[in-house]
Amino acid sequence: MLGKASTSQPGISAVTVPRSEHGISRDDISENALKVLYRLNKAGYQAYLVGGCVRDLMLGMKPKDFDVVTNATPEQIKEQFYNCRLIGRRFRLAHIVFGREVIEVATFRGHHPGEEEESSASHARRNEHGHLTRDNVFGSIEEDAERRDFTFNAMYYSVVDFAVIDFANGRQAIEKREVDLIGDPQERYREDPVRMLRAIRFAAKLNMTISPRTASPIKEMAGLLTNIPPARLFEETLKLFISGNGVETFKLLQAHGLIEPLFPQLSGFLKADSSREMQFIYRVLENTDARVNNEQRVTPAFLYAALLWYPLEEYAQKMMSESGLSAHDAYNIAMSEVVRKQTQRIMIPKRFSTVIRDIWMLQQRLPRRFGRRAFQILAHPKFRAGYDFLLLRGEIEGGDLLELADWWTQFQDAHPAQQKKMLTTLRNKEGGAPHKPRRKRKPRNNDNA
Repeated sequence: MLGKASTSQPGISAVTVPRSEHGISRDDISENALKVLYRLNKAGYQAYLVGGCVRDLMLGMKPKDFDVVTNATPEQIKEQFYNCRLIGRRFRLAHIVFGREVIEVATFRGHHPGEEEESSASHARRNEHGHLTRDNVFGSIEEDAERRDFTFNAMYYSVVDFAVIDFANGRQAIEKREVDLIGDPQERYREDPVRMLRAIRFAAKLNMTISPRTASPIKEMAGLLTNIPPARLFEETLKLFISGNGVETFKLLQAHGLIEPLFPQLSGFLKADSSREMQFIYRVLENTDARVNNEQRVTPAFLYAALLWYPLEEYAQKMMSESGLSAHDAYNIAMSEVVRKQTQRIMIPKRFSTVIRDIWMLQQRLPRRFGRRAFQILAHPKFRAGYDFLLLRGEIEGGDLLELADWWTQFQDAHPAQQKKMLTTLRNKEGGAPHKPRRKRKPRNNDNA
């Protein structure tokens, strides 16, 4: 039996769901997560699985990871596990390391002190925008549930009685397939603007809709994302686009006005879905989704290179027309400037920005195929990424670009004799004359002979 229907502003009212009704089996739970729960319980602490893993188990999905919450403090957790490390400044967490699996354990979060108390407290801090910058306030399970973001994330599974405690009608949200915030959406978004991105991510991942009250303030408050540290936004955008639901995620971000604060240089190119820019982005995201869902490797560099490609082209063309620069110089300057501007919003680590530049530069080199250049390009460490990028551009734009991509498709797999023949045919087609043999120098007269 479900709890009371959610009101216009969901509150906290615990409903205990017995084992016979929720369908969660210990067979579906990580053995390491169970070890953590049993040890904390044995030491006299409360401990529960919480959040996304409980939600996914109730949806019949396989959780990506298992999070635990307890009334033990981080230091008390560390006393129980030799393989524990404490992390985090904004909110202190314990990571219990079992080889390649990490079980994250958090202490129940509590309510924040009033403004006067908060100003002098060392465990809670807000900035001038109302965003929580320090959040080490511990409390009870009820307070922790109120601090959760979405209703379906405020469900707690216990290994003591195998029941689920549902504090905010999370089961009802699952049945309605609705993403709904706990509490006042505007206040929750001010506390942490990233919750707007999480609402989008859950809607796309779980094939749900965002409740009207949760969606309504997003466009108005989207600008708060510019106050989030760029490094954190990099991690959040990875979750958005490299989760196998990139196309739907992008459409939702655009519909709710969240592209501009994340990718300000891209926002001017977001025209009709039929435009080449949108078709290219969708095609890249479709390709990324397919690779993720087939458990193939993907790199954020390729995605960022695609999202920023048309801003790069526009900037380079402007430099050539206004400053008379060569294409090579214009693109070099444009690459640096476009990446610089983007990192002001979303930090791109150097290991990825270097690859982005390689992909972009190869778009200038791939048309130059005569003689040894073709083999030099083929030997480039990032040739495959550059070629894949060209291929997707060709699929969207067609014409000479598609012909160039087809040529490289054949050339890279051809035998050496066939490659030589292709280069000769290309030279003749383009009207290029074969290189004249170098004239032999006459030997110098040796006056001392």
